[in-house]
Amino acid sequence: MTYEDTIDFLFNKTLVFQHVGTPAYKPGLETTAAINAIFDNPDRSFKSIHIAGTNGKGSTAHMIAAILQNSGYKVGLYTSPHLLDFRERIRVDGKMIEREYVTDFVGRFLSSGYNGRQASFFELTTIMAFDYFRHCGVDYAVLETGLGGRLDSTNIVSPILSVITNISLDHTQFLGDTLAKIATEKAGIIKSGIPVVVGETTAETKPVFADKSAAENAPIRFAEEHNEIISAELSDGKLRLTTKNFGIIDDELTGDCQIKNANTVLNAVTCLKSLGVEISDNAVTESFAHVCEQTGLMGRWMKIAEKPLTICDTGHNTGGMAYITGQLKRAKCRTLRIVIGFVSDKDIDHILDMMPSDAVYYFTQPSILRTLPKEHLIQKASAKGLHGAAYPTVEGAYRAALRDSTPDDMLYIGGSTFIVADLLATIKVEG
Repeated sequence: MTYEDTIDFLFNKTLVFQHVGTPAYKPGLETTAAINAIFDNPDRSFKSIHIAGTNGKGSTAHMIAAILQNSGYKVGLYTSPHLLDFRERIRVDGKMIEREYVTDFVGRFLSSGYNGRQASFFELTTIMAFDYFRHCGVDYAVLETGLGGRLDSTNIVSPILSVITNISLDHTQFLGDTLAKIATEKAGIIKSGIPVVVGETTAETKPVFADKSAAENAPIRFAEEHNEIISAELSDGKLRLTTKNFGIIDDELTGDCQIKNANTVLNAVTCLKSLGVEISDNAVTESFAHVCEQTGLMGRWMKIAEKPLTICDTGHNTGGMAYITGQLKRAKCRTLRIVIGFVSDKDIDHILDMMPSDAVYYFTQPSILRTLPKEHLIQKASAKGLHGAAYPTVEGAYRAALRDSTPDDMLYIGGSTFIVADLLATIKVEG
């Protein structure tokens, strides 16, 4: 089997959420546990930090991984989805899993005689990550949940620390239609006796986390009650954070949401240090300053060009877009031009309500099966007072926005992880 055959198997012979949505969501850990057992339980070979939440969990996971790397540990990182290359999901010390290992793992799975229920894409890739981390001999693995927490495939692990970033309305068809219900699913990663850091709460969600941690006798640290960030300002293209216990930190990630994410990360570092993990202040500052280079993180208020200022971001729900739209409304530019598209299972009404009405819009759609058709989007947007033209591809919308722009304009591209993926694929081909 070639690597191309292997990728075809993973994306076309298993259930892939980004392609088909609901049919690929398989609540329960039985299949994951069965595949894990086939590979002799690789999750037991390393210490893990388990991260859930609606927004910010990817940035938080990458940051914690970078901090552990800079502290001298060998670190595995498992995140999703990817933007350009499947192998982005599984990294060790920032380097993607080798193509040969992906092929070898799938070959071993296919020859294992497994005859249980059909494995989903996420179930199989989760155990691939664990198997690879064991193969590489990692000291720590930072694991991002895919969807939810309680029934997420990653939840077979017994971590040394759990982190829950925040709760917002997203994937309500699976996780529940209130913040409390969603928090209950995310709180499912809280394990007996294992410390947990919670980044942000609301009146609805805080009691859920407090009750779950009490029931599990798990020490809980609410980051909001231990605010590390004294002040934050943009300086020389970075977010300069003045902190209580870690000095001055220049954060490479400059989106508004990164202030809250930084506080969550610093609280997680405090907990890790209390568990005996040796982490220096220098490791922390180096990691914040160079997280993208060290871990391969992309798509978080990512600057594509300077003139016109061109930014993309993977934020895709009401919680994430609230930060983004606030930043867009404060942007100082001649004309704000927005390339935007969504997937079909998002509640876009609330997002469109937040979008700036004085921008010029380029409506489009991501190149996946779950796409929200551009015709549907432009109809809804027009009803909200947002106007522009529709384009069948992200590339077409992006190029049209560039053609229309002056150097003093600003371009924003987003609405979905898959919109950003299509954009970055276009730029990569050009480069």
